[in-house]
Amino acid sequence: MTDSSLHKPGKAVEIKGVSKIFGNYQALKPVTFDIYENEFFTLLGPSGCGKTTLLRMIAGFEQPSTGEISLHGADIQRLPPHKRRVNTVFQSYALFPHMTLEQNIAFGLENLGWAKDRREARVTEMLRLVHMDKFAARKPQQLSGGQRQRIALARALAPEPEVLLLDEPLSALDLKLRQAMRDELRTLQRQTGITFVFVTHDQEEALDMSDRVCVLGDGEIQQLGTPSAIYEEPSNRFVADFIGETNFFEVDVISLDGERATVSIPQGMKFTAPQKQALVGRKATMSIRPEKISLPALADQIPIDGTIVGTNYLGGYTYYLVETGVAKLRVSKRNSVTRSEMFEVGQPISVSFAAESARILGA
Repeated sequence: MTDSSLHKPGKAVEIKGVSKIFGNYQALKPVTFDIYENEFFTLLGPSGCGKTTLLRMIAGFEQPSTGEISLHGADIQRLPPHKRRVNTVFQSYALFPHMTLEQNIAFGLENLGWAKDRREARVTEMLRLVHMDKFAARKPQQLSGGQRQRIALARALAPEPEVLLLDEPLSALDLKLRQAMRDELRTLQRQTGITFVFVTHDQEEALDMSDRVCVLGDGEIQQLGTPSAIYEEPSNRFVADFIGETNFFEVDVISLDGERATVSIPQGMKFTAPQKQALVGRKATMSIRPEKISLPALADQIPIDGTIVGTNYLGGYTYYLVETGVAKLRVSKRNSVTRSEMFEVGQPISVSFAAESARILGA
């Protein structure tokens, strides 16, 4: 089968050179990317990176300073929010407290002029979809946080939007409920086939739910790709540091061969590893994830001697802080059934890593 015969999804949203300036402050530098049909797409980044500003421009609550936004090929910039085939789920849920759940879901459909029979059938369908049909007559204050979240989703999905925008909808929930709602959101997205654009600062949420992740920092795109590509192949130090945990230390770049660099570390060892933006004869930053480091050292890997200076027991894993004289390395080790391989603070130890697990990220 040739590439041309493979089905390629259409573009649900096209962002072309979009930026946003508030007075003298540039919240978002020009960005260009596409969001595909039936995709769970996440905008991820720290506070102030521009992710919510971008979401609000897609929704129509803000106008771009430059650039174009299209929905299925049609320019939507001159359309007010209620004329766009998009809906938004807010962090606060924004449910009407004086209305029942049925009335909350039906409200938008009434404004769109849906006939009563069609409206009632859609409300029933949405309540069943989010497993809240038994609570149709209740009001929002009678629900838990997770139940209110489901109704907010049902209300946003009811008018059959082409794109659903979700602005940090899980941040107000406790940890267990957030984890459960991740599964429900992913299931809903697959069941409805609607494109979801999800905004979060939580890296674990992004990695868990997304088809693709757009990492934003300092008002611009730092990297866009699948969760595994973002985690395993960070494009720069910002992405490596923001996505999950990692260890950094300085290396000297000896030579380059395409996307690989031969480097030396302060203990004198040389090795070749994947690289991004490294320069020959310069210092560079090496990133190595805690789970990629072996403790104790393995014979076929690059060893580093050190001393354990801290431990953090987390049930299935223990994190060890190892002082090497070059850097303090955070190392994760799965706990055995018998916990026979536990190490103590002050214990001399040799750790190691495979060269292929390291990433050389430029200065």
